[in-house]
Amino acid sequence: MSKSTIDDVAALAGVARTTVSRVLNNQPNVRAEVRDKVLRAVEQLGFRVNPQARQLAGKKALRFVLVHASDFDSEPNSYFSSALELGATRAAARLGAQLITHVVNQNDPHAARQILAQAADDQCNGVILTPPFADDPALLRALAAQDCRVVGIAAGPESQALVETIGIDEERAGHDMAAHLLAQGHRAFGFIKGPAQHRSAEGRYDGFVAALAEAGIAESAVQAERGNFTFRSGLDCAQRLLGPDRTITALVCANDDMAAGALLAAHKAALRIPQDIAITGFDDTPVSEIVWPPLTTIHQPLRKMGERAVERLAQLAGGSPPDPAAPPLHEIVPHHLVPRDSSGMALQ
Repeated sequence: MSKSTIDDVAALAGVARTTVSRVLNNQPNVRAEVRDKVLRAVEQLGFRVNPQARQLAGKKALRFVLVHASDFDSEPNSYFSSALELGATRAAARLGAQLITHVVNQNDPHAARQILAQAADDQCNGVILTPPFADDPALLRALAAQDCRVVGIAAGPESQALVETIGIDEERAGHDMAAHLLAQGHRAFGFIKGPAQHRSAEGRYDGFVAALAEAGIAESAVQAERGNFTFRSGLDCAQRLLGPDRTITALVCANDDMAAGALLAAHKAALRIPQDIAITGFDDTPVSEIVWPPLTTIHQPLRKMGERAVERLAQLAGGSPPDPAAPPLHEIVPHHLVPRDSSGMALQ
């Protein structure tokens, strides 16, 4: 005889499925005669409640918020946000959690207030913040005051002392890129940085110049420009660095979108890549493989970072309150150099 189900009980008792559920869970507002009818059907069918199913059904789903920072006045990063969200969504689905995403204008003076209100309105168990919000100590403390757990993505040292964070070793990644270009014989460099408020990304430059120092090359060998992680800023900065008085032989960009803009600037200046100028990016986004020539870059596992952020929040929400004396966990995920044609070192 096949196992009976709650629908079988409802059919035999002549009531709705929800009524059977209320009776089985001993809930009020069920007439005595209806309750007796349901219990007789349960006995007749030999129906047994699955304790695991009952536990899951009575457990409130965890709810997390992922906050994407965006500059509404310029084009967004082509991949950073979507890759993080994909990883976070997959982890949330696997864990039975709800994931809500919000895009917040990072230039809005009331952005922090907006994030706090959204976290409260969504009644969330935790928030995932991307830079620059992940680098706002006042916001992190205010979320903690709302009893909201936080995981910061690619957050800087100050935030790492306040909340759980996940990211790569940015300085080591910058060091790896410098070592790669030094091995190709380059000694004069351009470097297009990201926004100054992205504290962690500043480590890419710090690691780069540290590697030069180890090779006996002063920081004065680097001509630095400040971009904002967009294609347009990469184009504008590269046009200044690749002008008629160019002395650099390698141009390092702090993300792939800016590197794609730098490639266009080099093409417009009729420069051969990598013979006249090597150009490199950072993140290993899809754009790095479809531009010409394909970009040498640093692979940053963004989907894995989004996945781990949700897993960490689930652990934090389900565990005991954190020990205020214990430093928050800073999880470092592995990166690696991806050599391609733009630096003359494509993998064979």
